Amino acid sequence: MFLTLRRKSLVYAAAFSVACLILICALTATSTAAVFFGKTSRKIPVYGVAVEGDDKPIALTFDAAWGADKTQGILDIMQKFEAKGTFFLVGFWIDKYEEETKAIADAGFEIGNHSRNHLNMPKLSDSEIRAEIRYVNDKVLQLTGKRPTYFRAPFGDYSDRLVNAVEAMDMVEVQWSIDSLDWKGLSAKQIYDRVIPKAKGGDIVLFHNNSDHVLDALPMILTALKSRGFRFVTLGELVATEGYSVDNNGVQHKAA
Repeated sequence: MFLTLRRKSLVYAAAFSVACLILICALTATSTAAVFFGKTSRKIPVYGVAVEGDDKPIALTFDAAWGADKTQGILDIMQKFEAKGTFFLVGFWIDKYEEETKAIADAGFEIGNHSRNHLNMPKLSDSEIRAEIRYVNDKVLQLTGKRPTYFRAPFGDYSDRLVNAVEAMDMVEVQWSIDSLDWKGLSAKQIYDRVIPKAKGGDIVLFHNNSDHVLDALPMILTALKSRGFRFVTLGELVATEGYSVDNNGVQHKAA
């Protein structure tokens, strides 16, 4: 009797182990297939845009949250090179610098939404997210007559909820494909070296409107990009608002 029970126990244990092994293999295979085929339901902002042929559009963007004494200088330099760009403005910056906000729009530059209070947006509730975005949209519309189309999350932090909320407000969430890191106090040459070697058509470059050496770096960068056949565009000229898909690398592909 003892031997019979022991044999049954061993048989049951072996069967259980085989069943577990089959289950693990099935789960692993499913996971591997999902990665292999690149299928994901995760929402991803636009980091850059796929372009065809030798076209080299590039969007220079400037986040504005603190300080404004270099803003006019940026506009002057960009205009000297016949270049347009996009400024992402925070709500409390707009409240403090209404005239600068108007000057950006009057100079023909685009204004994007960078939230009202520069908070970690994914940590907010749905209603708080909408309120942060709506405040800036309303304020920019009041001052310039134009409502922002593009939203950039503070710190680059995003989530499915945030991207869905932005899309529900008929906007597109945009990040960047090249980070100048100018906010770290880099020299003009260091900023240049972070941008120029990487630049390609469809890129979105991140600067800050009041970084230490942005006014020194911009002429160098604009000169180099222009000599290499790049053309400077706003996000409105580069990033589609409908009829597009975004791949797993954040590259926007426009429908044919």
